[in-house]
Amino acid sequence: MSALAQEKIFSDKIYTIDDIYALPEGERAELIDGQIYYMATPSRIHQKILVSLSRAIGNHIADTVGTCEVYVAPFAVYLNNDDANYVEPDISVICDIDKLDDKGCNGAPDWIIEIVSPCSRRMDYLIKLFKYRSAGVREYWIVDSEKGRVTTYNFEHNTIEEYAFDEEIPVGIYDGFSLTVNPN
Repeated sequence: MSALAQEKIFSDKIYTIDDIYALPEGERAELIDGQIYYMATPSRIHQKILVSLSRAIGNHIADTVGTCEVYVAPFAVYLNNDDANYVEPDISVICDIDKLDDKGCNGAPDWIIEIVSPCSRRMDYLIKLFKYRSAGVREYWIVDSEKGRVTTYNFEHNTIEEYAFDEEIPVGIYDGFSLTVNPN
């Protein structure tokens, strides 16, 4: 990470979405409560999990003629519909199509999945957990390949569950739908 990037992380300055738009080509960051958090390039395992889960979710939506849509990062989510919060969840499922426009999602997706990277652990388990809950996300999954587990937060029912990768994980926003995580 560049010295400029580190300086921005620990700065007292409040940033806006305009600062995200002004990043150099190819540099990705998220904005939470006016603070910029730079994103590292995902690993191969991260991408395998991302593709596998998004494919399974998309297939389920198509098979049930659902109205929700699934998007993978980089996909812009203007979480609080303000200029101080901009995230790119690994997977976003949006059921209110009126929240979608050509720029991304305006407001909270129904279901977000974040796949933990070594440098995103604090973000995924703490900062985003609080932010997603307070923004109105219905369900949040943290997929941790290092630990081989998935932590699910169903904010509508106020439940937290942990599953091993080989276990069936019920999806809270869909009755009768479950997934397993297989990084191989």
